[in-house]
Amino acid sequence: MREGAQGQDESAGADRHAYEQAMLGIRSDFEANLRNLGAGAAAVAARSRAVDRLVRGLWDSVRESTQLRKAGVSLIAVGGYGREELFLSSDVDLMFLLDARRSERELKDPIRQLNQHLWDGGLRLSPMTRTLIECERFNVENVEFTLALLDARLVCGDEALFARMTERSLPKMMGRERKRIVQRLASVTRLRHHKYGNTLFHLEPNIKDCPGGLRDAHVCAWLEKLEAAKDGETKEEFRKARDFLLLVRTFLHLRHRRDDNTLDWHVQDEAAAASLGFRERTRVELDAAYWMRLYFRHARVIERAVGQALEGAAPGKQDSRFKRFAALRRLSAKADEPGSSDYEVSQGRIVLGAVKPLGDDPAHDPETMFAVFAEVAKTGMQLSPQTEQRLEGALPYLSTHLEDGPGLWRQMETILILPHAGLALRTMHAIGVLELVLPEFHGIDALVIRDAYHRYTVDEHTFVLVDTLHGLLTGTGEGESWEVRFGQILRDLPHPGLLFLAALLHDTGKGHNAAVHAAESVKMAENVVKRLELDSYESELVLGLIRNHLEMSNALRRDVFATETIQALAGRVLAPEALKMLTVFTYADISAVHPDALTPWKAENLHHLYVATAHYLDRNLDDDRIGLAGERNDAEVLERLLALLPGQKAALGQFLEGFPQRYLVTRKKEEIRRHFEMAVRLASCRSEEEEPALPAGEVQLDFLYQPGAHELTLVSRDRPILFATMAGALAAWGMNIVTANAFSNAQRVVVDSFRFTDSFKTLELNTSERVRFIASIKEAMTGTVPVEVMLAGRRRARKKTPKVTIETRIQFDDSASSRSTVIEIVAQDTPGLLRALTLTLAARGCNIEVALVDTEGDMAIDVFYVTRSATKLPENMQESMRRTLVEAIEANAR
Repeated sequence: MREGAQGQDESAGADRHAYEQAMLGIRSDFEANLRNLGAGAAAVAARSRAVDRLVRGLWDSVRESTQLRKAGVSLIAVGGYGREELFLSSDVDLMFLLDARRSERELKDPIRQLNQHLWDGGLRLSPMTRTLIECERFNVENVEFTLALLDARLVCGDEALFARMTERSLPKMMGRERKRIVQRLASVTRLRHHKYGNTLFHLEPNIKDCPGGLRDAHVCAWLEKLEAAKDGETKEEFRKARDFLLLVRTFLHLRHRRDDNTLDWHVQDEAAAASLGFRERTRVELDAAYWMRLYFRHARVIERAVGQALEGAAPGKQDSRFKRFAALRRLSAKADEPGSSDYEVSQGRIVLGAVKPLGDDPAHDPETMFAVFAEVAKTGMQLSPQTEQRLEGALPYLSTHLEDGPGLWRQMETILILPHAGLALRTMHAIGVLELVLPEFHGIDALVIRDAYHRYTVDEHTFVLVDTLHGLLTGTGEGESWEVRFGQILRDLPHPGLLFLAALLHDTGKGHNAAVHAAESVKMAENVVKRLELDSYESELVLGLIRNHLEMSNALRRDVFATETIQALAGRVLAPEALKMLTVFTYADISAVHPDALTPWKAENLHHLYVATAHYLDRNLDDDRIGLAGERNDAEVLERLLALLPGQKAALGQFLEGFPQRYLVTRKKEEIRRHFEMAVRLASCRSEEEEPALPAGEVQLDFLYQPGAHELTLVSRDRPILFATMAGALAAWGMNIVTANAFSNAQRVVVDSFRFTDSFKTLELNTSERVRFIASIKEAMTGTVPVEVMLAGRRRARKKTPKVTIETRIQFDDSASSRSTVIEIVAQDTPGLLRALTLTLAARGCNIEVALVDTEGDMAIDVFYVTRSATKLPENMQESMRRTLVEAIEANAR
């Protein structure tokens, strides 16, 4: 018995060695053929064959001395292994199929032995054991198992048993459950797409699960096997796209040495350097942005194919509405409606009419083409695959008959202002119609501009922006939500079409010169407005919005309550309509960066900036109301606050004395009351009539926990590096400070407020940690625990190398404020950066009046309004301070 086991081990060792040698050869062959589009398909097929040989060899060695010698057991490859698409680091999906005569219990030991040999061979095994009866059942919560069986392939074992499964059991289940399987497959696919924002244009896509990824190619194949989709996706374009994705995923596995399917920036660089998928040698080295365009164009083919297959097999919930609309559309179509008789709605799809007897093809008529896309924009229905193909083939004819002028603008405006304009524009873009109408858009097709903040390619960012604007128009928000407020501004626009045109063109300059893209976009838009023959007022609204589309975003990095900030913005926009357009554009532009970019505090500041600038343009702004403390304003504040604090008039007046008007404007009366009560507990501003309610303390903290951004307010006596200590304590806990303010009154009582996000959800997932968090912050502020000790642990736990290297930029501005010097610092975001900066400013004798802190991906943007001896910084001091700040940034990064 011992000799048999020894022989089995020797045989298994030889099989494993042969497999290891085969894998070395597969990797070597793949590395030598990176330019070959079919190299990925060849590699995954070769690994599948190598695993087949290993499994069969181990099966034979184990079977000789175990229960596996008997019939009634089949070893079956399923999933990717069954498709013979076994990537270099993918799991091996194996199923032991048993008939009714065999029990899992009697086969437990030999199955364990075989699995152990496979694990010892370096395979990541995903084994399962099923009976024929189990394979006939469909579990709606586990559709993945049924789909895996669609790709089943016999590796070894009882051939007759496998035939019974594929020829009897599976067809029996399919006949009974086909409709439910298709519906469930469609549901999980749409949920997966929704997880990725229903777009393939991510800057670092998951090439397996993102829309347009390999999983979507599998969905097309499964629907075909389920006889729910016609064999329409095996055309050459689809096969090339699938082969490209196989190549890229194989490359990913080779580089990462694990089953990692995220096409991150580092791999993009390597793929471009290797000219991955480029059969012909290029004269110059490819850059990653150009190579990613190739990826996106292939992924778009897959995405369109799966979208068409899903709608044909399992239309979405809107299908019944589409059918009702189709009936009404056919009944109400009139002969004098352009294009109304040249298309129809069929099964939830828009279908072009047939070629007419005299050879006139509706696809060749620009009016019909525009009418079709207007229908998409109006209803949200998609074009049928045949209609897309006909319009794509008709591009040369459409180009010949397309005329510039007001008529072209009316057609485009109709599409742009309809609720599903984003879908219409994406479809036009995918088949080449958008570039036919607006050639300027071609330069940003699948264009990648690398930073760690934006999520999408430039063209997809534009379409998401259009979607966001229409989301404001539909009024999906409730009550006093920001969507409702900004939506009302948008609905008040007299020329909304011009806003959407500017939105469509605002980033086209990035295809020429991303560094000065606003100016480049204006140049390109000038050609567009001339072709469309817009009048001078309309042209200036479009060009002005594109020219100034970054101004409001930049203003959010300044003190939005400062008169200088409002005056500068008003000087840019000049007209109320232009301000409204810029406001809603900025809201949508920030939102379209990624879903979490527009935080509530940004929306609040943006709305305030709009209101204040609108008042300024209407000449209703009292310059003394912002930034200056006036008797009348103090009296108004006192009147409101005394209703909350009866009998505290003298103490409250003393507390408010010396605060800048900005404090009164930016704080609600309930907040001011809390700050006053905290100051009373400090015993720094007592009323003459009564003692403070609580004993004095060195610091008072008020923590507001809320979803999204939390707020921590400190009230204390002023002392050096107070602001820096708080920043360091928050950084030590891994908090990401998004904005901060610092105020002090005539009695040198400081009110510092920090709004921050909890990147690791420490306070959300562990409620008990909130108490420890506040205690820890207080220990740091009182000096009980040095903040350097807290930060040391944080630095040891730093994240991996950032994806993008941010060049440090420091700008001094004496014109943005009448009282302070504004210092804007752009640098690599690192733990403790804000503390390092504020310590440096304190060491140079600077007082921080206001701090505005923002983080965009790996980039920190910190703006400080600072004074020195109550005045602006001397010019001769600014250059030396710049060097000192740079040194502090570099030291903190080490």
